Formats: sequence, C-alpha cells, structure tokens
Amino acid sequence: MAKYYDVHPDNPQPRTISQVADSVRSGALIAYPTDSCYALGCRLGSRDGIDRIRTIRQLDHRHHFTLVCQDFAQLGQFVHVDNDVFRAIKASTPGSYTFILPATKEVPRMLQHPKKKTVGVRIPDHVVTQALLAELGEPLLSSTLLMPGEEEPMTQGWEIKDLLDHAVDGVVDSGDCGTEPTTVIDFSGGEAEIVRRGAGDTSRFE
Repeated sequence: MAKYYDVHPDNPQPRTISQVADSVRSGALIAYPTDSCYALGCRLGSRDGIDRIRTIRQLDHRHHFTLVCQDFAQLGQFVHVDNDVFRAIKASTPGSYTFILPATKEVPRMLQHPKKKTVGVRIPDHVVTQALLAELGEPLLSSTLLMPGEEEPMTQGWEIKDLLDHAVDGVVDSGDCGTEPTTVIDFSGGEAEIVRRGAGDTSRFE
C-alpha cells in the first residue's frame, strides 16, 4: 500500500520532505507533482524502479527517461552541453521543458537510449519538487505519469493513490499541478528538434 504524503504547495513541511527523500534513497518508487503534471520518480541507479515504471506505463527500451535536476550545475554533471545549447537551455530553465542531450559517464547505461547514448534532463519550476530535490541531493529518475491508452496525464494525488496503491510506494500530494506534459527538445544532433509540443513555449526553438 502506498504511503500518502500531504505537502503544503507553498511551504513544504521539511519533515515530510525528508521522509519522502529517505524513502527514495531506500529504493521507493513515488508519484510526485511537477510544474507539468505528475511524474513517477525513483533513485538514479534503481533498476527495480526503472522496471516498475516501464511496467506501469508499458514502455519499451527505446523510451527516454528523464533526470529531474535541482539546478543547472547538477544538470551539467549528467549531460554534455556545448556553448550554444547552454545558452538556449539556460534561458528556458527552470520550466516545463525536457531536453534530450548526450549522456555523461555519470548516467547508468540502462538509462541511456540504446543507440544514441542520450538521456532527457529537466529543471522544474515547482516549489515542492525543488524542495524534494534539494533534500535528496541528486536527480530523480522520472517519467510522466501517463497511463497506457490515456491521452491526459494524471493530476490528482488521491486518484493516483487509488489507482496505483499497490504499484508505487508513495504519493506526494500538494494540490493542483500542471496538466500538460513538458515540451521535449532534442539537442543531441546539435540543432534543436522539437520532439513533443507541451507546456513550454516552442517559439525560441523554431
């Protein structure tokens, strides 16, 4: 049965955030809110977490997982960013964007695209997510909580608890969050390629 964490949206309770972070460090898979809908998240090197996310969402091995990072300094540890791309990403973060970039050796091979050796990264603009990332001290390995066959991601904590009570270990609920997935920009080829149009404005990448 999933543990339910009720978190204040503007002033997250440090004790609760610490409990969530401790559970992630111990291998938990959580559902948590971001600025662009709910996500499933686990520790970076958790093979069990990855397998469970793939099972819940029915994903194949070509799916790009995302490393949700606290800030640009942390993001830079896990992806290679040249100067032009640096400026473009810096101007768009934090926000509702996921960027696909070549992975560094810090990224476990099981998270990288099997052929491109890339990974998704993002920096969310969400108080609760930022508090959790600060407490955790490392990125959350994540994937949008979009159930198989559904066009809209899940956005209500209590609904997620009901549906995934035995599939996840915890649900973080801080009220309403974004309802649209991130905009995905692939920079792995050097130029910006818009892979998915979502919550982030694409005009600067056109």
